[in-house]
Amino acid sequence: MKIINTTNIQKAINEIKKSEKPIIVKAQDDAFNRKILEYGKFDILLSPEAGKKRVSLRQENSGLNHVLAKIAAKNQVAIGIDLEDISKLDKKEKASHLAKIMQNIKVCRKTGTKIILISKKNKREVLSLFMSLGASTKQAKEAEGL
Repeated sequence: MKIINTTNIQKAINEIKKSEKPIIVKAQDDAFNRKILEYGKFDILLSPEAGKKRVSLRQENSGLNHVLAKIAAKNQVAIGIDLEDISKLDKKEKASHLAKIMQNIKVCRKTGTKIILISKKNKREVLSLFMSLGASTKQAKEAEGL
């Protein structure tokens, strides 16, 4: 398992070509995420909700919208949620992060995009957290942990 963490799209594509499966690409800004999802020869886009994104009055920018989710579903790229990152945040950041994850879960459910949970904790606890954030039972069954 290799995690590619770069903001240069061409460098990321070259690393994907050299790597063996499973390949995980750490999400960056919206333009990077769109280009790398359109390329689509990797397995997981990790944490699109992470990082500083512009917040509007009506909704938070969760790093994933229905267009990106449809592209991911078409190219069979799963959206990864790293639950280990959440435990390191303070209360205010944690609440914002969980709200973004809830928004991404809804978008993935509507578009049929697979979600992967990454955690070192008990699988049952992780799945119950996932369902309490708004995931359907079908999404919870498909969300295998790494």
